[in-house]
Amino acid sequence: MLLGIFRTLVLFIVVVIGLRLMGKKQIGQLQPYELVIVIMLSALAAIPMEDTGIPLFSGLFPIITLLLAEVALSYISLKSERARGIICGTPSVLIENGKIVEQELKRIRYNINDLLEQLRAKNMPNIADVEFAILETSGQLSIIPKSQKRPLVPADLNVATSYEGLPTTLVIDGNVLRQNLQKMNLSIDWLKSELKKFGVEHFKEVLFASLDSNGKLFYQLKSRTS
Repeated sequence: MLLGIFRTLVLFIVVVIGLRLMGKKQIGQLQPYELVIVIMLSALAAIPMEDTGIPLFSGLFPIITLLLAEVALSYISLKSERARGIICGTPSVLIENGKIVEQELKRIRYNINDLLEQLRAKNMPNIADVEFAILETSGQLSIIPKSQKRPLVPADLNVATSYEGLPTTLVIDGNVLRQNLQKMNLSIDWLKSELKKFGVEHFKEVLFASLDSNGKLFYQLKSRTS
């Protein structure tokens, strides 16, 4: 029993480390070879967990081999444009200058209904509004609307805007993120005094607090039932 738990934990840790080495990608953003490796990793990890007669090292060896192969392929793809095209493929232009590229649809076996579905998902139900639609190597569809159909931005109206950076998180679930405070050249005493202005006496009362680029503090208290 204990041996089975130990083997499961070891395999779990190895697979998690392997997925971390593959980078911060969602499933939909994985390249085909990366998806194959993820599927194979899960299958290979299940075998020694189910059969305790298999030596642990024999179960880890193919997993480590796959991870090394993934790292090698990623490095080769990073350094070589030609290798990247072979390993990951190349993007496909499905709509060009407002026209459906019929030959490309046939080549990649991508039907018009699939294209329309992806366009609707991107809030572009009318093909006439699309200048370019590109099927990326990850399977995601990138859309460039026609200039007349793009959302209006301040630059179109020559309106000057101020800088708007990312808010910095200061408190999560009552825990002060000291590292973020140091980056902002602020102290815990400053944060405590700011919260006291709103009647907050203890950090443990705060569910979330952040500071925006204009120096405005946002906070939300925990519910009394939590």
